[in-house]
Amino acid sequence: MRGAVFLGNRKIEIRDFPDPTPGPGEVVIRMKASGMCGSDLKFYRPPPGEAQKALGLGGNAEPFIAGHEPCGEVAARGAGVSEREAPIGQRVMDHHYAGCGVCKHCRVGWSQLCRAGITVYGVTAHGGHAEYLKVPVRTLVPLPEELSFAEGAAVACGTGTAYAALRRMNLAGGSTLAVFGQGPVGISATLIGAKMGARVIAVESNAERLALAKQYGADAVVDASKEDAEKALKELTRGEGVDLALDCTGVAAARLAAVRSARTWGTVCFVGEGGEVTLDVSRDMLRKQLTLVGSWTFSAMGMGECARFVADNRIPLERIFTHRWKLDQADEAYRLFDQQSSGKGVIEF
Repeated sequence: MRGAVFLGNRKIEIRDFPDPTPGPGEVVIRMKASGMCGSDLKFYRPPPGEAQKALGLGGNAEPFIAGHEPCGEVAARGAGVSEREAPIGQRVMDHHYAGCGVCKHCRVGWSQLCRAGITVYGVTAHGGHAEYLKVPVRTLVPLPEELSFAEGAAVACGTGTAYAALRRMNLAGGSTLAVFGQGPVGISATLIGAKMGARVIAVESNAERLALAKQYGADAVVDASKEDAEKALKELTRGEGVDLALDCTGVAAARLAAVRSARTWGTVCFVGEGGEVTLDVSRDMLRKQLTLVGSWTFSAMGMGECARFVADNRIPLERIFTHRWKLDQADEAYRLFDQQSSGKGVIEF
């Protein structure tokens, strides 16, 4: 089979790999769609070996096939995997983490929290930017018939992350929600938050992404390249501040603005990876009775719940894809995605 690997310094190569054979407890997925996520850029941009070193793999480690938003069909089962668990041809997404399988976190679907260590498909093991993907059967999540494979790929990380964050924030209809950043996660939060009944205000510095946010349900937009986001959000809420603020950027300035634009008794959630932020704890949190939470992706059950929510509410998730690519176009796809000015991209098979 062929698969796309990140070589460092913004270079991608399509390489030949042996077709995977499932071992005990494993399945092979015939890939149909593999989403492109902002987290990919952490492995696409650095010099060769730097990303591997950061993961403790050693700078000379061979790169893994990229792609941690896999969606496809069950193609083969290994020993001990029953027809009931994974029927051949079943449409599935993959919860792209595998832990020990027996600890308290793994048992409730939060395998990424496993203290024994985790495998992350597309990062520390071969991922979905290939014709086939081998994973433990316990990581499979059924894809509702109403959803396309591309929509399943979105739920498998970016959209699922947005949904889980909104649930953690206890979003209720009638709330005002500010979403900082309108990349793949942020645009999903805008779309889903509006469907949940929130008044959504999108904050972004890229004109193209602001235009997309308007199309996908934002009641108002704030161009952070031209105006002070905190001030603008206060003006849009009659000086009160927003009920909920979700930062999808990981940028210190956006995180600080999210905290300071939230009203008294408000809730702020950080989902953007990396970076730091400095807060005046008394001013920004204690004297506002602020709730500040972090949300890291989702559980396997939460992923299924998100897919069902999208299907049952007929959310047009296909609309977040502005670009669709073939595997041979992976280099071109990531050169465009690296500009962070478009909507979501997906590699389709």
